[in-house]
Amino acid sequence: MGLKQNLHKLKEKYKGTKMAPAFNAIHTFLYMPNETTHSGSHVRSADDLKRTMNTVIMALIPCLIFGMFNAGYQHYLALGDIQAANGDFFSANFWNWNNLTVGLWKVLPLVLISYGVGLAVEFVFAVIKGHEVEEGYLVTGMLVPLIVPIDIPLWMLVIAVIFGVVIGKEVFGGTGMNILNPALTIRAFLFFAYPTWMSGDKVWVHGAVASTGQPDAISGETILGSLAQGNPAGYDWLDMFYGFIPGSVGETSTLLILLGGLFLIFTKIGSWRIMLSAVVGALVMGFIFNGVVDAGWISETSKFYGLMSTEFWQHLLIGGLAFGIVYMATDPVTASQTNKGKWFYGFLIGFISVLIRVFNPAYPEGVMLAILLMNVFAPTIDHYVLQGNIKRRMKRLKVKTA
Repeated sequence: MGLKQNLHKLKEKYKGTKMAPAFNAIHTFLYMPNETTHSGSHVRSADDLKRTMNTVIMALIPCLIFGMFNAGYQHYLALGDIQAANGDFFSANFWNWNNLTVGLWKVLPLVLISYGVGLAVEFVFAVIKGHEVEEGYLVTGMLVPLIVPIDIPLWMLVIAVIFGVVIGKEVFGGTGMNILNPALTIRAFLFFAYPTWMSGDKVWVHGAVASTGQPDAISGETILGSLAQGNPAGYDWLDMFYGFIPGSVGETSTLLILLGGLFLIFTKIGSWRIMLSAVVGALVMGFIFNGVVDAGWISETSKFYGLMSTEFWQHLLIGGLAFGIVYMATDPVTASQTNKGKWFYGFLIGFISVLIRVFNPAYPEGVMLAILLMNVFAPTIDHYVLQGNIKRRMKRLKVKTA
């Protein structure tokens, strides 16, 4: 007897018990729901929550695979075993199976921990509260290993995932009820609880090298860290665009993030209004800072000069700004719901991201805090948009009845 038939029998056996949501979740995860409508009027669509989540995962897979190659590439590059790709996206030094092997060895445990622990917490809450397990964590489980440093200890990730799922989602009622993006809640917990591990000031090197007397990490600031200290980035714009730079697993390649964003827009999963307005907001804030520098209003000795003088468009190529705009600012649950609200919401995310990036003395990145902040204000933005629409309609109504 096949697995599907066995699961169906278990569903029927435990129907009405506390364990029913767990078996229903396994069945839904592996197979299409077998319930169909029989009467009445219904709106039918080929899309559902699982297909939506799977579409986002498809957009994330290229970033994951590239991140694995880049982890191995940064490892061998830091040790001096290979030459830099120098803006060649098809360089054999980058697309090398040895790079993939090293990256896979380090990244795969992050993915397994993220999904294993997160889904376990979801199942526990489903059994305790007696509700179905939704597919919302499918995307969160993929996002988490892409936005954390590759060398983060696994036990820290376990604690952070439990915190993020419980505090960031389940206490609000589960999928669709949370006010904060769960993946960013997990990263925020790591940022505040273990700041030294989230600084990203070292290039990770495979642990096996330590047995030969080589260090397991090589000191060196990230691009944002270097610019914040007034030092040059050390990479040309092509390296930053393609992603041949140190950083969290999924955030380095702006090219693949751009392609993923276009895919989400084409499939109508991601909001192009949020993406476009966030990019405009980041460019405007960067342009303002460039204008301040060009006007001579800030000294070259100022600790803010490095990132202020960075070309405004380069802010989209460094750090996690592009990744956050495409994959997390567009979260349909925590983002603004009205079309006009999405313009304000996205613009403020980009604007505040660059603002925090420049003026944050401890950690030169701002997209995480900007998105979480705007998650909180998204309902307020929608409220005022709706109130504005109501007032305009009331005025038109008064004119017609006068």
